[in-house]
Amino acid sequence: MTNWPESIARKAVVAMLPYSARGGATDALHLDANENPYAPPPVVGATGFNRYPAQQPENLVRRLASIYGVNTDQIMVGRGADEGIECLIRAFCEAEQDSILTCPPTFGYYKTCADIQGAGIVEVPLSATYQWYISAVIEAGRPSDVKMVFLCSPNNPTGNSLTRDAILRVCSELPETLVIVDEAYIEFSDQESLADQIGTVPNLVVLRTLSKAFALAGVRGGALLADPRIIDLLIKVLPPYPIARPVEAAILNALAPSAMSVHAQRLAETLSERVRLAKGLEQSDFVETVFPSDANFLLLDVKNETALLKQLRKFNIKIRDYRSTTGHMRISIGSPEENTIALQAFGVIDIPQSIDRIGETFRKTNETDISVRVNLDDPSQTKIETGIGFYDHMLEQISKHGGFGLTMSCEGDLHIDAHHTVEDTALAFGAALKSALGDKAGIGRYGYVIPMDETQAQVAIDLSGRAAAVFKGEFPTDHVGDFPVEMCPHFFESLAQTLGAAIHVDVKGDNSHHMIEACFKGVGRALRPAFAVSGSEIPSTKGTL
Repeated sequence: MTNWPESIARKAVVAMLPYSARGGATDALHLDANENPYAPPPVVGATGFNRYPAQQPENLVRRLASIYGVNTDQIMVGRGADEGIECLIRAFCEAEQDSILTCPPTFGYYKTCADIQGAGIVEVPLSATYQWYISAVIEAGRPSDVKMVFLCSPNNPTGNSLTRDAILRVCSELPETLVIVDEAYIEFSDQESLADQIGTVPNLVVLRTLSKAFALAGVRGGALLADPRIIDLLIKVLPPYPIARPVEAAILNALAPSAMSVHAQRLAETLSERVRLAKGLEQSDFVETVFPSDANFLLLDVKNETALLKQLRKFNIKIRDYRSTTGHMRISIGSPEENTIALQAFGVIDIPQSIDRIGETFRKTNETDISVRVNLDDPSQTKIETGIGFYDHMLEQISKHGGFGLTMSCEGDLHIDAHHTVEDTALAFGAALKSALGDKAGIGRYGYVIPMDETQAQVAIDLSGRAAAVFKGEFPTDHVGDFPVEMCPHFFESLAQTLGAAIHVDVKGDNSHHMIEACFKGVGRALRPAFAVSGSEIPSTKGTL
């Protein structure tokens, strides 16, 4: 049909003019929106709170479109994916006339929004093993009053996924019906997002959320990806100012390019913990079955339910009770520490895998935007991107010889020089290491080293909690690549400052490259025994470090 999707939208929505919301504050003298001319009491790092935001903030739209791989006219941002669901049903379902199709057990908000709109609900339940009956979905979706099909993949609460082929078959067989694919948990799945089909399959709509993989549940941010014609209709029923300025700032900060490597490490940890938690729960006397999951939760078939709930209350743990709809319960994947407590609550005695010491730091200034994640107990994950090749190599030497994992990303003002990048990453690096060390119980505390070729670097370290840096050495050149040699001692000074350590380096040699490399390797080798844990006592007569 040439006028699709208007032909299946509510007539009132097609005819209406969108609310004339201003596109955000500009440099003009704004006397157009009944705003207060004065800013509220200051909030660190945020301005313009006295002016209404844009309905679709340009910078936020661009960033999310880049992450999801769509054009800016193929995306609508809102308060979580929930607002996308609300707008879809508000725009396309006439009350008491039209319906949506769902496949229970699934996310309950689809039905809630339909009930609020007065739309009907057609249900094609999943099988006993929670598989979709695709042919039945297609058949039930054929009537013209079924305006949209909701497919949650990975599905909540069952955790399993639909294949791309199955979803695209529904789109093909129901060309005039909107097929809504809720990908709230796609980051935790091996399945590829269908976002790459948005420009090809006109009736496909993809929902994405920032609440799960990007840890922004309390911020409320999400996106709807669709054909621009669908986006235009939805914008009409979207509230004028859905994204508050602090929300926009929080999302852009959390999704800064420098932070993406840390998000990737967190995701890898969640997937690893999902395996650990599943294996542990299989040992529990309270659990009959742990269902496979492509999400950040596990569906459990439980037994001795009264005793289990009592045990969970004792540990002050809440899990989701789905016994009324599926006969099961759902537990989310937490941090390694939280998962260990959960396993204890489920009565698991042999709890697999120890908890790694992990520290993270995010540092943003006018000169640099940095994210750092260290894992003192897993050296396998190392990825360093500061924009200075030689410096990346030196940081890798500390990680390698220190025996710990390091993920670091920095967007810095290298067009000026390397000073801010080196200094600020050293400060962030030290802060992350200090965070990972916690109370320092059982650590070696001290370390020392190391010769290299014609160069000799003597290094001594004390993780005392008190910052001190002593550097002795003269370099024969002023640069190694893009790295100024004067920043070598400054790096260790900045590292000592935030790590809370005494770092002494004495280096001699004839080659600046070798001298700097010996220093970084030496510090790594000295940190290795200092970080090592043996026992549980704090290595200080004071009882604290």
